[in-house]
Amino acid sequence: MLFQPFTFPNGTTAKNRFFKSAMEEQLADNNKPTQSLVNLYRTWAKGGAGVLVTGNVMINTQGKGSVDDVVVSNEDDLNMLNAWADAGKTDGTLMIMQINHAGKQSPKAVGAVPVAPSAVPLTGMDGFINPPRELAGDEILGLIDGFVKTAQIAQKAGFSGVQIHAAHGYLISQFLSPHHNQRNDEWGGSLDNRMRFLIKIYEGVRANVRPDFLVGVKLNSADFQKGGFDENDSLAVVEKLSQMGIDFIEISGGNYESPAMLAEKSSTRQREAFFIDYAKKMRKISQVPLIITGGFRSKEAMNEALTSGDLDLVGIARPFALVPDLPNQIQKGTYRTLTTNRIQTGIAFIDKKAGAMLEMNWYMSQMRLIGEGKLPNPDLSAWKVLFKTLWENGKAGLSTGRS
Repeated sequence: MLFQPFTFPNGTTAKNRFFKSAMEEQLADNNKPTQSLVNLYRTWAKGGAGVLVTGNVMINTQGKGSVDDVVVSNEDDLNMLNAWADAGKTDGTLMIMQINHAGKQSPKAVGAVPVAPSAVPLTGMDGFINPPRELAGDEILGLIDGFVKTAQIAQKAGFSGVQIHAAHGYLISQFLSPHHNQRNDEWGGSLDNRMRFLIKIYEGVRANVRPDFLVGVKLNSADFQKGGFDENDSLAVVEKLSQMGIDFIEISGGNYESPAMLAEKSSTRQREAFFIDYAKKMRKISQVPLIITGGFRSKEAMNEALTSGDLDLVGIARPFALVPDLPNQIQKGTYRTLTTNRIQTGIAFIDKKAGAMLEMNWYMSQMRLIGEGKLPNPDLSAWKVLFKTLWENGKAGLSTGRS
């Protein structure tokens, strides 16, 4: 079933069920897309994926989640964006731009004062991220317009669609969370108010792109944080987006303060999908095309999830950074189930304090190698990545970014 085509409700067809989920690449040059990104996505497309989703493409410079994020707020880089889109569409692959704003998850290296729905600081990010200020009402409307404009530019550049990032504690996710969103106006309070920012972005994008241009969303099943966005909230948002005709929903979970994607639950380990139980609940209220990302490693588990009807496409991220032609290898029968171990220095204090950030930087190093036309290096030293990152960027250079 992995190699059966899938047709989305708007008529767009993916050639197979492999959905390369977003991973932050940090390969921009002064906010601009680069030849390394073109090379990386061409490699993945030639590797057999049906759908590729870019890492964070930010709607403005204030919203960057790292120094080296791509920003698309105007058409100045349209030629390179077109080259990036074309590379990702090699061999009939669909190429989706993930559009995002980091909100308060924007490091000091990007700006002194990040913005958020409410002035609620992140915990455990001292030295990396400053406390945010609350957005004014007119700024919120401006941000909605920013998402719409970025989506329009993506369409003009030749991308197959956009994915609105409403997960992992970034700005839209912050609006959805009653912990992070403590506003008492039309943008906060009830779930209807808290989801208004996401709904208005979706409505604006959908009204300003072609019907055959895919518009999807990445959503947390839950924040896994006390007082945060929970599973019931998530299912209600899914139901609303389904009624509005969203093209696909990718489910993930967690945020910087509670990174669920880095902690596999024993109850789902056998199925190799962190959020498969949530998918079963979602199927009862929505038939919108569903992608689950997190934990898939073996061909058998991928096929099982598809044949069970729990999801429509298999979301895979980190394995693509180590096996860029994973789908082709599976089709040829040469794929050996990948084992991904935690990236650690072996020093407990460092691994506890910066383990998640070190891991992300390690995988970004693999993507950089591919972008340079080299092979991934599964034996790359965690210490080498740590020292290189600190040397180049200082303390703020350890990426806290997740796509």
